Amino acid sequence: MSDSILVTRDGALARVTFNRPASLNAMGFEMGRRWRDVAHELTTDDSVGAVILDAAGPAFCAGGDVIEMATSQASGADVTGAAHTIHDGIRTFVESDKPVVAAVQGAVAGGGLGLMLTADYIVASESARFVSRYANIGLTPDLGVSTLLPAAVGQRRALQLLLQDVTIDAATALDWGLVTEVVPAEDVAARAEAVARFWLDNATAAFGQAKRLVRSGAHRSFAENLDDEARSIGTRFDTDEARARVQAFAAASTKSRS
Repeated sequence: MSDSILVTRDGALARVTFNRPASLNAMGFEMGRRWRDVAHELTTDDSVGAVILDAAGPAFCAGGDVIEMATSQASGADVTGAAHTIHDGIRTFVESDKPVVAAVQGAVAGGGLGLMLTADYIVASESARFVSRYANIGLTPDLGVSTLLPAAVGQRRALQLLLQDVTIDAATALDWGLVTEVVPAEDVAARAEAVARFWLDNATAAFGQAKRLVRSGAHRSFAENLDDEARSIGTRFDTDEARARVQAFAAASTKSRS
């Protein structure tokens, strides 16, 4: 098994760790295939309730491995194929019912932005930095950046990041909506785990379905979204967990009014 991405389990919590610190966790050809396989493995495992996405070393992810592209005599077709493979993993995580929290430290560059935005909740270190750099090497956005970035920060700010050679700090990323929380570096791992544990300790399946509805909704018509919402809430209502929670809520509300 490849060690470019590590997967560890603690009950219903799965941890996915980018593990090429010497390369700033840049995603090469083999790592891309590993990413796709991990995504399919975890999203089809009913025992997984939540996922933490993190990285070894000083950087979260420097995007695609440009050095490998340059030294491997890869063709444009090879790069396109690799992108499709990584995109498969991104789409699989985004469209699944498994909520994902990212623990982000250090640099996030290029396609690393798209991989980070695969997560539904992003906890960033105060020292994290975010940059595009696609145009600096004559390439165009990939790994979901052209879709996930404007969805997070708006089109104008996405274009500012992509069309200018700018680096934004964690405070700016929080202000823009690129990340969810900013905490001291030493607290990133613990805070990300606390978010995941909150999902697992409560109505896990409901959180997962809420994530799926929101993340899938942008790509469908309003009518399709409404139909999906109606089916989902009815399906949840028929579960023992939801019925118990609804009854408890109703009883508490009735008591407070009397």
